[in-house]
Amino acid sequence: MRAAVFLDRDGVLVRARVVNGKPFPPASAQEMEIEPGAREALYRLAERGFVLVVVTNQPDVARGEISADALKDMHHRLMDELPLEGIWTCPHDDADACACRKPKPGLILEAAHALGIDLARSFMIGDRWRDVEAAHAAGCTAIWLDRGYDERSPSVEPAARVRSLEEAVDWILNRTVTRAESHEKPF
Repeated sequence: MRAAVFLDRDGVLVRARVVNGKPFPPASAQEMEIEPGAREALYRLAERGFVLVVVTNQPDVARGEISADALKDMHHRLMDELPLEGIWTCPHDDADACACRKPKPGLILEAAHALGIDLARSFMIGDRWRDVEAAHAAGCTAIWLDRGYDERSPSVEPAARVRSLEEAVDWILNRTVTRAESHEKPF
């Protein structure tokens, strides 16, 4: 089984539009801006043998604010431009009470099963409390990319709190010199 780094999309790989302290996703592939340094950071992880997987809530689909086709276009672009093995998406809103919407671990668990990922040796980098709590529920190490949003903090403590994707990648690589190859636990 392989070690992975799960990544949230908006605010981690893709620049979120922040209005009054709240993050919002881009509305189209043309509007989508990949975070500076994201490509290089992901290639560093891939070179160390990590499987890179996006797990993202996209409730704007359920709300009718973005079409499924527009979402597909965005994800095709990410797959073309970044070294990702897959993108798992929850298109539901909280009212749908699905198992895939973070903070529930459904997306992470589904991707791990499909890709042969060992969750105990894996990490999740996210910028929202939902990401940290989903990682904890799935049994992987949570890294909170704290963007200073005006929302609650995670109810569980992340293993690390960082200010950039590059800092998160450094944190992972400094703790996993040979872990991806040796199948050891991170701590």
